[in-house]
Amino acid sequence: MAFWLCDQRKGQETDWLQRFDPRFWTVDFPRPMMASAIASSPDVLRVECEFHNEGDLAGVIWDSEDTLDHPLLAYETKRDYAHTALTFRYRSSGLVPLDQPNGPTLTIEGRDASGNPKAWYVRLWNYAVGSPEDAWITINFSELEGGYVLPGDPVHPSDIDRMFISLVPPGYVEGGSDPLPARANGWAELRALKCEGHHAMLKVGDVMLPEHGVQMATAYDDAYNQTPERLLRNIRGLGYRNRIVHYLGMSHFFRLEQVGSDFLVETDGTLCEPARAWHAHYFYRCREQGFEPIASLSYELFAAHCPAEWQQVAYDGEPARTGWVPPSALLSPANAQAMGWLHSVAANFVALMREAALPVLFQIGEPWWWVTPAGRKICLYDNAAQAALGGNPVTIPDMTAPLSQDQKDLLDAAGALLAQSTADLTQAIRTAAIGANSEVLLLSFTPTILAEDMPELKRANLPLGWAYPAFDRLQLEDYDWLTDGAEGLRRAAYAEVDSRLGYPLAQQDYFAGFVLQPEDAESYWPRIDSALDEAAARGISQVFVWALPQVARDGYTRLPSIKDDDMQAFDEVPYPLALGRDTGVSPEFSTSVAVTASGHERRNSLWSDARLRFDVGPGVRSEDELRTLIAFFRARRGAARGFLLTDPWDFSSNEMTNSPTMLDQNIGTGDGLTATFQLVKNYGDGSEPQVRAITRPRAGSVLLSVDGILANDWSLGEKGVITFGTAPADGAVVRAGFLFDVPVRFAEDRLDISAIDFTAGEAPSVPLVEIREAV
Repeated sequence: MAFWLCDQRKGQETDWLQRFDPRFWTVDFPRPMMASAIASSPDVLRVECEFHNEGDLAGVIWDSEDTLDHPLLAYETKRDYAHTALTFRYRSSGLVPLDQPNGPTLTIEGRDASGNPKAWYVRLWNYAVGSPEDAWITINFSELEGGYVLPGDPVHPSDIDRMFISLVPPGYVEGGSDPLPARANGWAELRALKCEGHHAMLKVGDVMLPEHGVQMATAYDDAYNQTPERLLRNIRGLGYRNRIVHYLGMSHFFRLEQVGSDFLVETDGTLCEPARAWHAHYFYRCREQGFEPIASLSYELFAAHCPAEWQQVAYDGEPARTGWVPPSALLSPANAQAMGWLHSVAANFVALMREAALPVLFQIGEPWWWVTPAGRKICLYDNAAQAALGGNPVTIPDMTAPLSQDQKDLLDAAGALLAQSTADLTQAIRTAAIGANSEVLLLSFTPTILAEDMPELKRANLPLGWAYPAFDRLQLEDYDWLTDGAEGLRRAAYAEVDSRLGYPLAQQDYFAGFVLQPEDAESYWPRIDSALDEAAARGISQVFVWALPQVARDGYTRLPSIKDDDMQAFDEVPYPLALGRDTGVSPEFSTSVAVTASGHERRNSLWSDARLRFDVGPGVRSEDELRTLIAFFRARRGAARGFLLTDPWDFSSNEMTNSPTMLDQNIGTGDGLTATFQLVKNYGDGSEPQVRAITRPRAGSVLLSVDGILANDWSLGEKGVITFGTAPADGAVVRAGFLFDVPVRFAEDRLDISAIDFTAGEAPSVPLVEIREAV
């Protein structure tokens, strides 16, 4: 399917947006506090805060440049706020009020009149009318002054990058790191937001791509700072519909409590108020717009907030840690308190989905026993796991080394333990969802659990206890292999999972992506897009792209397929008559020739491959054949429908007409990863032969060899694509032999035949032209 990496709008639809629209504000803050922003109505922004330390501060941010939305939906960059006025009603509770030191301050970051970077600190109480917690504020940027008292430092309004309103808790100490006496919750609202004057309106992208069948995945850890409305606007505008996988994350949704000098998750699974309010609103907006979110909960938890006894550890005590910075830990499936926490968290999110009148769709995301990236040590030796696995389980120091039967038995037992933990979580979800339409889905990451260098890891991380119908749907992702081009490994994994777990294709989903670094966008997105089509061709009905932040950053734009009209079809039928020796065959190229003033030529070859033309009229030998030709022409509706023709002079990979052998044509060289190769025929000697893609091989005639050895582990796909079960080794030469036909159509919509001329021995003219097929 076609796609586009868009870096800017180029004539697409736009609309006008009032500057300071509530949907486009963001929030930011230091750990361990939490805050969220909600556009609760078209002119109201509500911010929820949960503070833990004396130095916690939430910034409510407006950016002059939109760096978060997809380029087709972003608002224009305008740094000039001169002669612009912003008014709103400020209301708050649980925060330092407007009239107090450290009360809400508007920090403006930009440049002074000389172009030097500068920040101004505008005390909002100086521009307020009302009480310290309920006041009307008017900000005329051309008359604005920084400082605690007026007159102050005049703001230069014509070159502003961003601005933010600071919100702090009672007892705030600038730069302080000591804990507050107790957790502090507060909120603020900017109501009746209105912008007037110069540049009060901004141009904003307003595309609405047609539905294309792909669904979106995103994550709260990526989107906690944005409003739900902004996320859904991007998802809907880019043509994504139906389901949204929403990873709840591992670092922002939970409530914390102080334990000694640390802040750890509350063991009862309570959600922090900013996350609870955000998700309640998000789920409501999803239902309103026809989306069905899938809440995704993993066994991953931000390490700094995870109790030590909950964490998976290796045999030598090394804790399981992901590669994120800062890292996350992996919860032990054997730890009852950790699993109980997951059950409670799941129940809380199920309740929010039910409150929004949504079906309860819940994904258990990538549950596994972690393997350390460096030492390849499996982490199943925490105290609870050791007790569950017999008290003194055998050591597995390296998953890549050959394993004894005792070690394999331990992996089987660990797999059973993991399967039981997911079954218990599934039951907790179903219990919370009782009476509602619900599905529980399992997500598994095949490049890790089926890694080539750890062939026994599947015992622990793809347990037989997950076999169908343990879950309503099985979801697979393989983006490491996908972006690396490891086609053989991907396909082998599909077969392994199907064999081991037995989920029908109708009960499977596929995730493609993602692109972590922007410099990889040009090479990775074509593979991701193709993988989405490949999954659909395999019969996977639910396909998702990871993930919204990368889609927006790189401008990935999935375009709807253009379904072939019936009159643009191809019929897999051969031309019905034998071709006589008088049949005309004309290969043609397209070459532009420029003659210089001195008489020299400059030639530019416009086509890399020849296009064939035929005249098959001389092959018509009888009135019966003439009637057959006329019927065949009418069945093809003239030039509308293609068909197959055997070129009498060139139909074999061996020379032109000899019997094919497995060594005839070099179709590629293996790299250990690539499993698909296009059948081609090479014409001419030397290092740069003319290469012809063969899109209509005769299936029973194809022979393959790898480094001269007959190959059997392959399949023939559409348009001459060969797919190996195991990717040919690096440097292995892949050769093929085959017979083939030519895809053609009638060159004209009219067939001129005279019975008198035909009986007099004059052959009719029946021109055909080759169809150039995309590969």
